[in-house]
Amino acid sequence: MPAAPEGGFPACPDRLGLYPVLPSADWVERVLGLGVRTTQLRRKTADAADLQREISRSVEAGRRHDAQVFINDHWREAIAAGAYGVHLGQEDVQTADLSAIAKAGVRLGLSTHGYYEMLRALHFKPSYLALGAVFPTTTKVMPTKPQGLARLSRYVQLLSGRVPLVAIGGIDAKAMPGVLETGVRSAAVVRAVTEAPDTAAAVLSLQKMFAGQR
Repeated sequence: MPAAPEGGFPACPDRLGLYPVLPSADWVERVLGLGVRTTQLRRKTADAADLQREISRSVEAGRRHDAQVFINDHWREAIAAGAYGVHLGQEDVQTADLSAIAKAGVRLGLSTHGYYEMLRALHFKPSYLALGAVFPTTTKVMPTKPQGLARLSRYVQLLSGRVPLVAIGGIDAKAMPGVLETGVRSAAVVRAVTEAPDTAAAVLSLQKMFAGQR
């Protein structure tokens, strides 16, 4: 494996809370305006100019709202824009310049799918680990079967206090209470926000679930 950057990556809060993963800067601005404090831009485009604009707008929205905005995959552009953090997959650590990300003071979130990948990710001393997919999801092709709540609970027992944890994958408002009962302090959502008939009402309802955590 590539060597971990000396000193690891900057820390992020243990309680990242509701973590919407969003397709555009418009969505990032809208959701941060509703009081969300952690979000991720997952922009799917091959247009370099579009990508730069979307990342710059999202990062600026994060600054305005004093929020944590992570950029999915595009670590070079995230560094250039002064992003709070980047989120990478397991395969990305083989090609990304992890030292450059760390030296820029950018936080690193890593995706994991089971025990082996969690141990592998811990080697790099990331700012948080994403644990998934908890449930079946249609937003991307997953390399493993859904982990389920029983496994998520075991992951939390093993890693809580060592690194911030984010549950991800197929989580909606109906599933959220069970996810939070595992003790995880952050959960990523996609369609629960982007496909909600009333975005503001959906965000408020989800935020209230986190407010009830011990």
